[in-house]
Order: sequence, then C-alpha cells, then structure tokens
Amino acid sequence: AARYVEAFFGTDFVRELRGISADTIRLRINSPGGDLLEAVAIYNALREHPARVEVQIDALAASAASLIALAGDQIEMAANALFMVHDPWGVTVGNAADHRETAELLDKVSGATLIPAYTARTGQTRDQVVAWMAAESWFTAEEAEEAGFIDAIVDATPVAAHFDPDRFQYRNAP
Repeated sequence: AARYVEAFFGTDFVRELRGISADTIRLRINSPGGDLLEAVAIYNALREHPARVEVQIDALAASAASLIALAGDQIEMAANALFMVHDPWGVTVGNAADHRETAELLDKVSGATLIPAYTARTGQTRDQVVAWMAAESWFTAEEAEEAGFIDAIVDATPVAAHFDPDRFQYRNAP
C-alpha cells in the first residue's frame, strides 16, 4: 500500500518519515525551495527509508526542493511543471573576512551536496552541472527528462497557481 506524504521544509519531516512503514511512499512536490541543509536531511532520510520512494513534481521543484526530488527511486514530473537548480545562497553580515568565509562555506556545501547528487542522478559531467547551477537553470519537464533529472513526464493537472519571483529573488525566473 502506498502512503502519501507532502514535503514541507521543517525538522518534523524526517521524524514523521521514520514513523512510516509502507512499501511505497508517493512524495508530491510543489516547492520553491528552502534551507539546503534541511533538504539534505530530508534527501538522506528518503534515500535511507526501506520503502520505494516515488516522486511526483506537481508544479515546481526549485532550489533545495530539486535535491529532495532526486531522492526518489522513480521521479515523475507534470508536463507543465518546472525544475530549477542554482548555486546555494547565504546571507552574511560582517567584514570582508566574514563574507569570504561564507563564500567558502557555500562552495563547500555545493561541492559536498548538490553537485554530487545532480551528477549522480543525471550522468552529466561535473562541469555541465556546475554550469547549470551558475546560470540558475530552469528546466521544463521535457528538458528535465532530457538532462536526466526525471524518469517520466505525466499529464498536466490543471491548477490555479501563483508564483512570486521576488519572494526568493531568483535571477532567471521564467
């Protein structure tokens, strides 16, 4: 039997996931992203769970949510959905040394989490993945499938949606 779980960023997700005993978990994603380290914890918890994880991207898997999507054993995306990858962000207050330290940390986090996950999933080169991230790349379902991020495209579900590109200050939002 499948168990349906909605992924919202938060520390409760991993605890709730550990309490699920099902053969299949169907994870539906519609998220602009969030805290990368929380996404890493969710990704790892999903990968470690004994259930088969089936991911469906309903409208958007952007930023940290793109990492969570890759935890699936099977990843499907609605024909009218979007998938976005970019370099991690951070906020620093302080002097030049503080800003350099944050920049080094962002590079380390990217190199330890996002780049390996994206290259492993897509089979693309590290250089290609780094270029996508640096460009803040938005993929349609067809482009995400061609790039190797997803396994299949499913029919679009008509929805009324609102997207505020200023909320997350993406550089290249469609």
